[in-house]
Amino acid sequence: MSQAVPASSRPALDRHGEPLRLMAVHAHPDDESSKGAASTVRYVHEGADILVVSCTGGERGDVLNPNLDAEAIKADISNVRRREMARAAQILGVRHEWLGFEDSGFPEGDPKPPVPSGSFADLPLEVVAAPLVELIRAFRPHVMTTYDEHGGYPHPDHVRTHEVSVEAFEAAPDPGRYPGDSAPWQPLKLYYHMTFHKARVMAMHEALLGAGVESPYAQWLESWEDKPHDAERLTTLVPCAEYFPDRDRALLAHETQVDPDGMWFKVSMETQQRVWPTEDFQLARSLVDIELPENDLFAGLRA
Repeated sequence: MSQAVPASSRPALDRHGEPLRLMAVHAHPDDESSKGAASTVRYVHEGADILVVSCTGGERGDVLNPNLDAEAIKADISNVRRREMARAAQILGVRHEWLGFEDSGFPEGDPKPPVPSGSFADLPLEVVAAPLVELIRAFRPHVMTTYDEHGGYPHPDHVRTHEVSVEAFEAAPDPGRYPGDSAPWQPLKLYYHMTFHKARVMAMHEALLGAGVESPYAQWLESWEDKPHDAERLTTLVPCAEYFPDRDRALLAHETQVDPDGMWFKVSMETQQRVWPTEDFQLARSLVDIELPENDLFAGLRA
């Protein structure tokens, strides 16, 4: 599973000689840098046109970097997170759009309270899907990436991002749905990020123990619940290890959202690149003929 297939050296052009286009739909600023960022940079280097969409502004996110003044940041959190997103987009080499909805926060308690009124996860699906449909028709992506039906993890904004992405993927080619200014457009492939699956985490964990290094994943693996939406759903492993440093630089640009001394940065770059040199996806929809497994999100679409 962890053996990479050599990356394509072909330029990212479609059958009409135009740059291939990928739209990555994420819940919050920083998600684009923790999920699929290295493969994003790979495709940018190949000449693809990438648009990252942030559904919310991340206004209710906690300040997770202990080196920062959390209270001062919270007073201006919307602007801070916009500046962080701009830096990350520049590092990744992507375009970026805000869908414009309010972060729903992560409800805690038993039972969990409802999400805030008017937030992204609270609004009707047709309301939050409409601007994404318009973006799809304007940008005309060949490929879309987003989260699976569980959201990757059960944050209400992540689950809603899945729902919105699937709705928009299916509605964008239909002129009778969500009428707007742009012509209908049919994306050809839809993928779900499978970033934090057990096979990958276990491979890292065992490599560290084998080298006599303490693993930051031990406690996580002890409480891991095997789910049917985990590694067996992998269809597409994209080789992109050489771009892992760019991924980390983009993630660190969201300095309020990551602890630079936290578990995500405890494993050496050499170990990460050697043990699991791909970013992994599930192909959820395809309107082109393909053979699985794949090693390219644009498989079946290139010139």
